[in-house]
Amino acid sequence: MHIVVLGQEARYQAYRPAMPFLDQQTPAFLDKDSTEAEIAAASPEAEVLFVDAITPVTASLMDRLPKLRLIHSEGVAYDRIDLAAARQRNIYVCNNKGCNAGAVAEQAILLMLMLLRHALPGDRAVREGRQMEMKERCMVEGITELSACKAGLVGFGDIGRATAERLAPFGCELYYYTRHRRAPEEERKYGVTYLPLEELAAACDIVSLHCAVTDETRNMVDEDFLARMKPTAYLINTARGDLVDNDALARALTEGRIAGAGLDTLAPEPVPAGHPLTVLPPEVQDRVALAPHLGGITEAAFRRAHAHMWRNAERLAAGERPDCVVNGL
Repeated sequence: MHIVVLGQEARYQAYRPAMPFLDQQTPAFLDKDSTEAEIAAASPEAEVLFVDAITPVTASLMDRLPKLRLIHSEGVAYDRIDLAAARQRNIYVCNNKGCNAGAVAEQAILLMLMLLRHALPGDRAVREGRQMEMKERCMVEGITELSACKAGLVGFGDIGRATAERLAPFGCELYYYTRHRRAPEEERKYGVTYLPLEELAAACDIVSLHCAVTDETRNMVDEDFLARMKPTAYLINTARGDLVDNDALARALTEGRIAGAGLDTLAPEPVPAGHPLTVLPPEVQDRVALAPHLGGITEAAFRRAHAHMWRNAERLAAGERPDCVVNGL
């Protein structure tokens, strides 16, 4: 089977599952920044294309690979793949649904705790010999425990549910929003209460994003959304940077209209120098925890994801339909 991987060979070797099917394959590894012409020239017979979650796959690339039958995201997101073009050409598009849900949930809670416990300014204060100054300030201003917070989850798929499960032992009140409200049994199972999006933004001390990027959700965290949030509330984003209007969030933070933000992802990626959320005034930077989109890339998550990808390639080779098809085929 002709398989092309746009990504690091070392990573694929590190997480290679023990499968007899793989012993029969010699995938072509190309840099993810390869041009479409380079990809087509290197493997014109490609039947399977593995890509990371932020690499675009266009209709023109599909036309250059006429035997292509499967495009597989290495992650959960697939918004950089032209789904309609793939469907028109009878190419399956698959993702690794649920493979990194627990890992991303942990990252979301890490960012919540970093902000609530003033981890960034606290670290710097200790290093600069200002430990007692920082400690005394916190004793006067107060530190909020996660158990005292109302946490609102925007999106309640695999990652939203995993976050709710991990937040429950902290004792915080849990709210959620999705376009389609979950059944009462599911709400009871996860200890969550449904709120419309506008009410959730206004009521919660922590608003955590766990939804996919669509035409409807792109830049959903805009001026109006941020204006509804409490001035003491925090925004957490471990989903996709495209959910957030960067300039609107930078203004809200600078003007003190929300307390802070924990962001594992920014748009665009790679994050360019001078991004509005990386050049905030020094006094604002203490209230913004940034991470380089590490939430879903734990060792265990990669092992689950790569096993799923190769199983789907094996299914395709056997004439079977792959799992987690996202483009309606």
